[in-house]
Amino acid sequence: MPKSPPLPPTFPHGAPPAFHLLAKPAGAICNLACEYCFFLSKEMLYPGSRFRMADDLLEIYIRQLIESHRSPEVTIAWQGGEPTLMGLDFFERSVEYAERYRRTGQRVSYTIQTNGTRLDDAWGAFFKAQGFLVGLSVDGPREYHDAYRVDKGGKGSFDQVMRGWEVLKRHEVDFNILCAVHAANQDHPLEVYHFLRDDLGAQFLQFIPIVERATEELLPLANQGWSPTPAGKRPLYTVSGDQVTERSVQPEAYGRFLIAIFDEWVRRDVGSVFVQHFDAALANWMRVPGAVCIFSETCGQALALEHNGDLYCCDHFVEPAYRLGNIRQTHMIELVASDRQRAFGLAKRDTLPRYCRECPVRFACHGECPRNRFIRTPDGEPGLNYLCAGYKAFFTHIDHPMRLMADLLRQGRYADEVMSLLAAERQD
Repeated sequence: MPKSPPLPPTFPHGAPPAFHLLAKPAGAICNLACEYCFFLSKEMLYPGSRFRMADDLLEIYIRQLIESHRSPEVTIAWQGGEPTLMGLDFFERSVEYAERYRRTGQRVSYTIQTNGTRLDDAWGAFFKAQGFLVGLSVDGPREYHDAYRVDKGGKGSFDQVMRGWEVLKRHEVDFNILCAVHAANQDHPLEVYHFLRDDLGAQFLQFIPIVERATEELLPLANQGWSPTPAGKRPLYTVSGDQVTERSVQPEAYGRFLIAIFDEWVRRDVGSVFVQHFDAALANWMRVPGAVCIFSETCGQALALEHNGDLYCCDHFVEPAYRLGNIRQTHMIELVASDRQRAFGLAKRDTLPRYCRECPVRFACHGECPRNRFIRTPDGEPGLNYLCAGYKAFFTHIDHPMRLMADLLRQGRYADEVMSLLAAERQD
């Protein structure tokens, strides 16, 4: 058994009973070079590293994660970079360690986010046998996907990803689609939605806005992407700057994108297709805690673990200022419950500008993610979310059907009844 900092005899004050942690066993290393993937630049944080989580650290991580949860379920979540670069045997060992350390009655579930290009039948059989939920990155039909999701030679990855999707379908693996919304697909919401729903048969969808921040000085280099340029130059992405790359989604376009898909979904797909933004909105209309941190009042319970054991406040804040410590030296639960992490989470609520605090849809948005709060309000106060215009339009637009669904659920009925209610309204 590898040496691990001991679990404190009593849980630290304020320690959450459960939290979400994205582990990056290969760090930022990926076999693709997606132009908008700023995480590729995080390789620069660890010069000289092999970017492979050591086996003893894998065991330490799994053990501490399970020890740190007082809930009946623990989720082990893998991301990258591209986590499948670690090889199938790495994940087989992770399952063995989870079985070794889980407590009686405690259930362990597994998720992995992948670009899908390295999947084969061995991966498919493993995912199915272990009940993995696989997140597959697809940005829509070929022309939109290949606009930015390219390999290191600049060639589109669509065909490779579709082969990975076929593996998941063949082995009946549960999957969801993570679709990035950017300059190439922002004006084609229904084409994207129909492809994912009808062609891929996806029932669980996430539409993630691409917002790549940069300073005015670094913007020309950032526009070239986050991999090394032919001259060897590259910027390190940090949560700073008030400019965005030319690939970034436009705020109003993002709002229109969500609205168009929502209008289609609420007419025919409620209960059969699950869109993360819509599920999170309904939770907020119900005034119950949602599962999406970006729309919660506070944050701080969605952390990131790098390949060497460094724990960071959040997946979007993997940079030196937000490093909490290393789980080889300090037990994970002490870092999660630390004053620094609590302050990080509370800052989301406490730094909202007045424009947000007085907004009629604040309850649904809560200023979204702090990483995107870099523009000024109409009266000049800093800290407004770059996507505010889009979100405000979206949340205002969906108010009526969300109220209907919330009322149905409070009555013990099903949310999908909203489709017939809205159809009847249209006939009146």
